[in-house]
Amino acid sequence: MPLNLSRRLTGKDRTAEANRHLGYALAFVAGATNAGGFLAVHQYTSHMTGIVSSMADNLVLGALGPVLAGLGALLCFLFGAMASALLVNYARRRRMSSEYALPLLAEAALLLVFGVAGGRLQHMQGFFVPGTVMLLCFIMGLQNAVISKISRSEIRTTHVTGTVTDIGIELGRLLYWRRWPAEAGQDVAASHRRLAMLCLLVASFFVGGASGAAGFKALGYACTVPLAVLLVALACAPAWDDVGSAFKGGGWR
Repeated sequence: MPLNLSRRLTGKDRTAEANRHLGYALAFVAGATNAGGFLAVHQYTSHMTGIVSSMADNLVLGALGPVLAGLGALLCFLFGAMASALLVNYARRRRMSSEYALPLLAEAALLLVFGVAGGRLQHMQGFFVPGTVMLLCFIMGLQNAVISKISRSEIRTTHVTGTVTDIGIELGRLLYWRRWPAEAGQDVAASHRRLAMLCLLVASFFVGGASGAAGFKALGYACTVPLAVLLVALACAPAWDDVGSAFKGGGWR
Protein backbone atom coordinates (compact mmCIF):
# COMPACT_ATOMS: atom_id res chain seq x y z
CA MET A 1 0.00 0.00 0.00
CA PRO A 2 1.50 3.38 -0.98
CA LEU A 3 2.59 5.42 2.03
CA ASN A 4 0.49 8.40 1.01
CA LEU A 5 -2.62 6.23 0.98
CA SER A 6 -1.76 4.90 4.42
CA ARG A 7 -1.32 8.46 5.71
CA ARG A 8 -4.66 9.46 4.23
CA LEU A 9 -6.53 6.52 5.76
CA THR A 10 -5.02 6.44 9.25
CA GLY A 11 -3.25 9.77 9.69
CA LYS A 12 -4.42 12.32 12.23
CA ASP A 13 -5.71 14.70 9.54
CA ARG A 14 -9.11 13.29 8.64
CA THR A 15 -11.57 13.60 5.76
CA ALA A 16 -15.04 12.07 5.42
CA GLU A 17 -13.87 10.07 2.41
CA ALA A 18 -10.90 8.63 4.31
CA ASN A 19 -13.19 7.69 7.21
CA ARG A 20 -15.48 5.78 4.86
CA HIS A 21 -12.68 3.91 3.12
CA LEU A 22 -11.04 3.00 6.42
CA GLY A 23 -14.44 1.84 7.67
CA TYR A 24 -14.84 -0.52 4.71
CA ALA A 25 -11.40 -2.03 5.31
CA LEU A 26 -11.99 -2.49 9.03
CA ALA A 27 -15.46 -3.95 8.47
CA PHE A 28 -13.81 -6.55 6.22
CA VAL A 29 -11.25 -7.36 8.92
CA ALA A 30 -13.94 -7.57 11.60
CA GLY A 31 -16.12 -9.85 9.49
CA ALA A 32 -13.19 -12.14 8.75
CA THR A 33 -12.06 -12.24 12.38
CA ASN A 34 -15.57 -12.87 13.63
CA ALA A 35 -16.17 -15.73 11.18
CA GLY A 36 -12.76 -17.30 11.74
CA GLY A 37 -13.23 -17.04 15.49
CA PHE A 38 -16.59 -18.77 15.24
CA LEU A 39 -15.06 -21.70 13.38
CA ALA A 40 -12.35 -21.89 16.04
CA VAL A 41 -14.47 -21.66 19.21
CA HIS A 42 -18.07 -21.84 17.92
CA GLN A 43 -18.93 -18.43 19.30
CA TYR A 44 -19.27 -15.00 17.71
CA THR A 45 -17.24 -12.35 19.51
CA SER A 46 -17.95 -9.07 17.73
CA HIS A 47 -21.35 -8.16 19.20
CA MET A 48 -22.14 -7.89 22.88
CA THR A 49 -25.93 -8.11 22.52
CA GLY A 50 -25.95 -11.87 22.20
CA ILE A 51 -23.41 -12.29 24.99
CA VAL A 52 -25.42 -10.17 27.44
CA SER A 53 -28.64 -11.97 26.48
CA SER A 54 -26.92 -15.32 27.01
CA MET A 55 -25.71 -14.18 30.43
CA ALA A 56 -29.26 -13.27 31.42
CA ASP A 57 -30.65 -16.60 30.20
CA ASN A 58 -28.00 -18.63 31.97
CA LEU A 59 -28.42 -16.64 35.17
CA VAL A 60 -32.11 -17.53 35.27
CA LEU A 61 -31.27 -21.18 34.50
CA GLY A 62 -28.74 -21.24 37.33
CA ALA A 63 -25.75 -21.90 35.06
CA LEU A 64 -23.14 -19.75 36.75
CA GLY A 65 -20.22 -20.87 34.57
CA PRO A 66 -21.58 -19.45 31.28
CA VAL A 67 -22.57 -16.26 33.12
CA LEU A 68 -19.01 -15.73 34.31
CA ALA A 69 -17.65 -16.59 30.84
CA GLY A 70 -19.98 -14.04 29.28
CA LEU A 71 -18.97 -11.44 31.85
CA GLY A 72 -15.32 -12.07 31.01
CA ALA A 73 -16.00 -11.59 27.30
CA LEU A 74 -17.98 -8.41 27.96
CA LEU A 75 -15.24 -6.97 30.14
CA CYS A 76 -12.59 -7.81 27.55
CA PHE A 77 -14.56 -5.94 24.87
CA LEU A 78 -14.80 -3.02 27.30
CA PHE A 79 -11.09 -3.17 28.09
CA GLY A 80 -10.30 -3.24 24.37
CA ALA A 81 -12.27 -0.05 23.85
CA MET A 82 -10.55 1.50 26.86
CA ALA A 83 -7.13 0.52 25.50
CA SER A 84 -7.94 2.10 22.15
CA ALA A 85 -8.95 5.36 23.83
CA LEU A 86 -5.79 5.35 25.95
CA LEU A 87 -3.57 4.81 22.90
CA VAL A 88 -5.30 7.54 20.90
CA ASN A 89 -5.17 10.06 23.74
CA TYR A 90 -1.55 9.19 24.55
CA ALA A 91 -0.48 9.84 20.96
CA ARG A 92 -2.65 12.94 20.65
CA ARG A 93 -1.16 14.49 23.79
CA ARG A 94 2.31 13.97 22.35
CA ARG A 95 1.28 15.26 18.93
CA MET A 96 2.15 11.99 17.22
CA SER A 97 1.02 11.26 13.69
CA SER A 98 -0.02 7.73 14.65
CA GLU A 99 -2.78 8.52 17.13
CA TYR A 100 -5.23 6.40 15.11
CA ALA A 101 -2.63 3.99 13.76
CA LEU A 102 -1.45 2.71 17.15
CA PRO A 103 -4.66 0.78 17.99
CA LEU A 104 -4.59 -0.83 14.54
CA LEU A 105 -0.99 -1.94 15.02
CA ALA A 106 -1.96 -3.35 18.41
CA GLU A 107 -4.86 -5.18 16.76
CA ALA A 108 -2.50 -6.63 14.14
CA ALA A 109 -0.14 -7.90 16.86
CA LEU A 110 -3.01 -9.51 18.79
CA LEU A 111 -4.32 -11.20 15.65
CA LEU A 112 -0.89 -12.71 15.15
CA VAL A 113 -0.95 -13.89 18.78
CA PHE A 114 -4.28 -15.57 18.08
CA GLY A 115 -2.91 -17.16 14.92
CA VAL A 116 0.33 -18.40 16.48
CA ALA A 117 -1.12 -19.58 19.78
CA GLY A 118 -4.34 -21.00 18.34
CA GLY A 119 -2.78 -23.94 16.57
CA ARG A 120 -0.74 -24.90 19.62
CA LEU A 121 -3.43 -24.52 22.28
CA GLN A 122 -6.52 -25.73 20.44
CA HIS A 123 -6.41 -29.12 22.18
CA MET A 124 -6.49 -27.48 25.63
CA GLN A 125 -10.23 -26.80 25.53
CA GLY A 126 -10.51 -25.80 29.18
CA PHE A 127 -8.13 -22.90 28.58
CA PHE A 128 -8.27 -22.35 24.83
CA VAL A 129 -11.96 -21.57 24.34
CA PRO A 130 -12.45 -18.94 27.07
CA GLY A 131 -9.01 -17.46 26.42
CA THR A 132 -9.68 -17.17 22.68
CA VAL A 133 -13.13 -15.65 23.22
CA MET A 134 -11.73 -13.02 25.56
CA LEU A 135 -8.83 -12.21 23.21
CA LEU A 136 -11.13 -11.80 20.22
CA CYS A 137 -13.56 -9.68 22.23
CA PHE A 138 -10.67 -7.44 23.27
CA ILE A 139 -9.63 -7.11 19.62
CA MET A 140 -13.15 -6.22 18.55
CA GLY A 141 -13.50 -3.62 21.29
CA LEU A 142 -10.14 -2.14 20.30
CA GLN A 143 -11.16 -1.81 16.66
CA ASN A 144 -14.69 -0.60 17.26
CA ALA A 145 -13.48 2.17 19.55
CA VAL A 146 -10.88 3.57 17.16
CA ILE A 147 -13.26 3.86 14.20
CA SER A 148 -15.90 5.31 16.52
CA LYS A 149 -13.47 8.01 17.66
CA ILE A 150 -12.34 8.70 14.11
CA SER A 151 -15.87 9.03 12.70
CA ARG A 152 -17.44 10.50 15.84
CA SER A 153 -19.61 7.39 16.26
CA GLU A 154 -20.98 7.55 12.71
CA ILE A 155 -19.26 4.34 11.59
CA ARG A 156 -19.29 0.97 13.33
CA THR A 157 -17.36 -1.95 11.89
CA THR A 158 -17.56 -4.92 14.26
CA HIS A 159 -21.32 -5.49 14.12
CA VAL A 160 -24.08 -4.61 11.68
CA THR A 161 -27.23 -4.25 13.82
CA GLY A 162 -26.96 -0.48 14.13
CA THR A 163 -25.85 -0.18 10.51
CA VAL A 164 -28.86 -2.13 9.23
CA THR A 165 -31.11 0.01 11.44
CA ASP A 166 -29.65 3.17 9.87
CA ILE A 167 -30.19 1.67 6.40
CA GLY A 168 -33.84 1.15 7.27
CA ILE A 169 -34.14 4.75 8.46
CA GLU A 170 -32.62 6.09 5.25
CA LEU A 171 -34.86 3.85 3.12
CA GLY A 172 -37.88 5.08 5.08
CA ARG A 173 -36.89 8.67 4.37
CA LEU A 174 -36.38 7.84 0.70
CA LEU A 175 -39.80 6.16 0.43
CA TYR A 176 -41.55 9.00 2.28
CA TRP A 177 -40.03 11.64 -0.01
CA ARG A 178 -41.12 9.77 -3.15
CA ARG A 179 -44.66 8.86 -2.09
CA TRP A 180 -45.75 11.82 0.00
CA PRO A 181 -44.52 15.26 -1.03
CA ALA A 182 -43.23 17.13 2.00
CA GLU A 183 -45.17 20.07 3.33
CA ALA A 184 -43.52 23.39 3.85
CA GLY A 185 -41.03 23.21 6.72
CA GLN A 186 -41.36 19.43 7.00
CA ASP A 187 -38.79 18.19 4.47
CA VAL A 188 -37.81 14.53 4.84
CA ALA A 189 -34.76 13.88 2.69
CA ALA A 190 -32.68 10.72 2.47
CA SER A 191 -28.90 10.96 2.20
CA HIS A 192 -27.91 8.86 -0.80
CA ARG A 193 -24.23 9.08 0.15
CA ARG A 194 -24.91 7.87 3.69
CA LEU A 195 -27.15 5.08 2.41
CA ALA A 196 -24.44 3.92 0.02
CA MET A 197 -21.84 4.02 2.81
CA LEU A 198 -24.02 1.96 5.15
CA CYS A 199 -24.73 -0.65 2.49
CA LEU A 200 -21.02 -0.91 1.65
CA LEU A 201 -20.17 -1.38 5.34
CA VAL A 202 -22.59 -4.33 5.57
CA ALA A 203 -21.28 -5.72 2.29
CA SER A 204 -17.67 -5.39 3.48
CA PHE A 205 -18.50 -7.20 6.72
CA PHE A 206 -20.22 -9.98 4.76
CA VAL A 207 -17.37 -10.38 2.27
CA GLY A 208 -14.92 -10.38 5.16
CA GLY A 209 -16.94 -13.03 6.94
CA ALA A 210 -17.05 -15.27 3.87
CA SER A 211 -13.32 -14.74 3.27
CA GLY A 212 -12.48 -15.43 6.91
CA ALA A 213 -14.51 -18.62 6.98
CA ALA A 214 -12.98 -19.83 3.71
CA GLY A 215 -9.49 -18.84 4.88
CA PHE A 216 -9.84 -20.62 8.21
CA LYS A 217 -11.18 -23.71 6.48
CA ALA A 218 -8.25 -23.77 4.05
CA LEU A 219 -5.37 -22.41 6.16
CA GLY A 220 -6.44 -22.77 9.76
CA TYR A 221 -5.06 -20.18 12.16
CA ALA A 222 -2.58 -18.96 9.56
CA CYS A 223 -5.45 -17.04 7.95
CA THR A 224 -4.91 -14.32 10.56
CA VAL A 225 -1.60 -13.39 8.93
CA PRO A 226 -3.12 -11.63 5.86
CA LEU A 227 -5.49 -9.72 8.16
CA ALA A 228 -2.59 -8.58 10.33
CA VAL A 229 -0.62 -7.59 7.22
CA LEU A 230 -3.57 -5.52 5.97
CA LEU A 231 -3.81 -3.68 9.30
CA VAL A 232 -0.07 -2.99 9.32
CA ALA A 233 -0.30 -1.70 5.75
CA LEU A 234 -3.12 0.63 6.75
CA ALA A 235 -1.24 2.01 9.76
CA CYS A 236 2.42 1.87 8.70
CA ALA A 237 2.97 5.38 7.32
CA PRO A 238 1.89 7.44 10.37
CA ALA A 239 3.86 5.12 12.65
CA TRP A 240 6.91 5.39 10.38
CA ASP A 241 6.62 9.17 10.42
CA ASP A 242 6.72 9.13 14.22
CA VAL A 243 9.76 6.85 14.23
CA GLY A 244 11.51 9.22 11.83
CA SER A 245 10.65 12.23 13.99
CA ALA A 246 12.02 10.49 17.08
CA PHE A 247 15.31 9.62 15.37
CA LYS A 248 15.70 13.19 14.13
CA GLY A 249 15.75 14.30 17.75
CA GLY A 250 12.41 16.04 17.80
CA GLY A 251 10.89 13.45 20.11
CA TRP A 252 7.30 13.59 21.33
CA ARG A 253 6.06 16.02 23.86
